[in-house]
Amino acid sequence: MAEVAKPAPSKNSFQDKDKPTEVRLSNIVAAKAVGDAIRTSLGPRGMDKMIQTGNGEVVITNDGATILKHMSVLHPAAKMLVDLSAAQDVEAGDGTTSVVVLCSSLLAAAEKMLNKGIHPTTIAESFQRAAQKSVEFLAEMSTPIDLSDRESLLRAASTSLNSKIVSQYSSLLAPIAVDAVTRVIDPAVTDNVNIKDIRVVKKVGGTIDDTELVDGLVLNQNVVKSAGGPTRMEKAKIGLIQFQLSPPKPDMENQIVVNDYRQMDKILKEERQYLLNMCKKIKKSGCNVLLIQKSILRDAVNDLSLHFLAKLKIMVVKDVERDEIEFIAKSLGCKPVADVESFTDDKLGYADLIEETESAGSKIVKVTGMKHAGKTVSVLCRGANSLVLEESHRSLHDALCVVRCLVKKKALIAGGGAPEIEVSQKLMDYAKTLKGMEQYCFQAFAEALEVIPTTLAENAGLNPISIVTELRNRHAHGEKTAGINVKKGTITNILEENVIQPLLVSTSAMELAAETVKMILKIDDLVQSR
Repeated sequence: MAEVAKPAPSKNSFQDKDKPTEVRLSNIVAAKAVGDAIRTSLGPRGMDKMIQTGNGEVVITNDGATILKHMSVLHPAAKMLVDLSAAQDVEAGDGTTSVVVLCSSLLAAAEKMLNKGIHPTTIAESFQRAAQKSVEFLAEMSTPIDLSDRESLLRAASTSLNSKIVSQYSSLLAPIAVDAVTRVIDPAVTDNVNIKDIRVVKKVGGTIDDTELVDGLVLNQNVVKSAGGPTRMEKAKIGLIQFQLSPPKPDMENQIVVNDYRQMDKILKEERQYLLNMCKKIKKSGCNVLLIQKSILRDAVNDLSLHFLAKLKIMVVKDVERDEIEFIAKSLGCKPVADVESFTDDKLGYADLIEETESAGSKIVKVTGMKHAGKTVSVLCRGANSLVLEESHRSLHDALCVVRCLVKKKALIAGGGAPEIEVSQKLMDYAKTLKGMEQYCFQAFAEALEVIPTTLAENAGLNPISIVTELRNRHAHGEKTAGINVKKGTITNILEENVIQPLLVSTSAMELAAETVKMILKIDDLVQSR
């Protein structure tokens, strides 16, 4: 290993000490290993990974960020690639695999240059400049879109879904993603979407076909039926409470010994009176649906209070999770109430209908027709088993993020390896105008970009060399949108196949990959701290 790493000792080449070279090489090898592990899951013909987590759960996924998140990576440089993929997930949401593959390819290119004796800082900075240039080229290629152009949004969302298990359902999931995002935002003014406003509720049962977009709110919890309360309520006034409808309990454990049965009656009577007063206060405010937050200290409701609420015709849903409270309050336009004294009608939310529906063996509560609704929307995600369900949720999240990217940066580019080859050629031409070492670095960067089309061709079982050569040829003759058509196994105009992606996904991938490469190249020593 050490023999290979030493550059030829020429007069003017950069001569490094042994250790930094070793460290750099080990970092590059580790990071490339991560890239190779994830490479096979790129593109519409990419394979899936089955991950067994520490507690015995099994995750089957195609999403780069998820795979890396579950992988136990020990090498610190390889961890940087995991963070890179997470950063891409936050920034763009899609293209998490491509960004890691691109980064490992750039590192391979950097390794070759280091062996030629070019200084690492020169390489790193040239790469960053090349990445900036690439982003400019991409922006020139892109076509601006309008958010009212639903067709383009749908095509971008279904391209994102094509590489997932749920690809045959893309005609169903893509419209759901597009509609969900367009409902949450005001297309004229916004330039970002809060994905938290779109709540995905997962229920095992049925098939992916049963996935639906609910204009309203979907609750995972069931209606409490034990006391015979109503399960359907029209013109609902909904109260969201964070206190318990059960007798108060002291903080310390204690026992009361009662030796007189009259006292006993009195205690029971007090309890009834206490609960009755609470229920009456709730009824007085005009509330007829109660959502009760899960309680840690004691039962949220007991049988007696349920009986009173049923008598008063109030529908009860208990065990609402803490982290759902904010979303529910925003959706219904109600305010969470922490104490029965402050329970008044201005804290309530209004809805036309709240009912418990049963589909494919599991029950959910749907709230529709909100009056003062915030802009939120719920997606009910179904799947035959938990593995499919999780994966379909992840794919839906990617599709939502793609639409979000188009809201952030309203421009589209072709997919299928077309933009990478195009940028690669433009960089090659641009490199010829530069001088010195930088020219070499730009050429290496341009060659490294070809990893994406190469990998796409490999994963589809085509001959990567002939395909990429043909692609270069087409692009050199000015066919800017020629890309790999995986279904037919040839090169076609990729726009006719409707394979398009948001500009933001590619630009952020290039910027982030170049940054990570710069970070890895600038490291020249590994020191263990105590």
